[in-house]
Amino acid sequence: MLKGKVAIITGSTSGIGLGIARRLAASGANVVLNGFGDAAEIEAVRAGIEAEFAVKALYSPADMTKPDQIKGMVDLAVTTLGSADILVNNAGIQHTAPITEFPAERWDSVIAINLSAVFHGMQAALPHMQAKGWGRIVNIASAHGLVASVNKAAYVAAKHGVLGVTKVAALENAESGITVNAICPGWVLTPLVQKQIDALAAREGISIAEAQVKLLSEKQPSKQFTTPEQLGDLTVFLCSDAAANIKGASLPVDGGWTAQ
Repeated sequence: MLKGKVAIITGSTSGIGLGIARRLAASGANVVLNGFGDAAEIEAVRAGIEAEFAVKALYSPADMTKPDQIKGMVDLAVTTLGSADILVNNAGIQHTAPITEFPAERWDSVIAINLSAVFHGMQAALPHMQAKGWGRIVNIASAHGLVASVNKAAYVAAKHGVLGVTKVAALENAESGITVNAICPGWVLTPLVQKQIDALAAREGISIAEAQVKLLSEKQPSKQFTTPEQLGDLTVFLCSDAAANIKGASLPVDGGWTAQ
């Protein structure tokens, strides 16, 4: 369905971003991976995607706190693969603390990576999409873009901001073949979350299954995790012709979290 398209996915060396990149590659898109991690492991992931899906896969080490590197990542896609048709802004970090104790430098870094990088990525990619008259931008926000939780001031502020800038970009390109939308996941079973589950189980002397339910019960009525693959499938749908008139939407994938 996406054969010949070029997709850039930030924060895609593991977790949600990798799940999305694999689904886009499975649909025929050439992909640009981005993120931090062990160089050998990243190369194995990149080469594995090329081998499994018969597409081209590049890796960009662009730092999402550096606007010039973000532009460089988009330029790499255009010069090496020929275009920048799809942009998935997924990279994100977290820090938890009460507002009165929240370190200023942690606020700045969360806003830079979770919000400002989304703006800089869209600013770099949109001219290429506008020149072709087609493009898809999918911003990975969060249930915390719609509701709040204590001790997450920077993350909640950033994700609310992502929804706002998504709507602006969608409106600015509403009459074109470009769509801009946001996905708002709740709890997703990633390696990072699995570590939290393992730690909870060890700390409280309960099974892994019991720890999963305990973690989910506070927020997610389904008591089931969303998977990176499900988010990847939704991203592929948003890139399809069927989603051509979905513009500026914020789509919760949160097991009922924000329905409460």
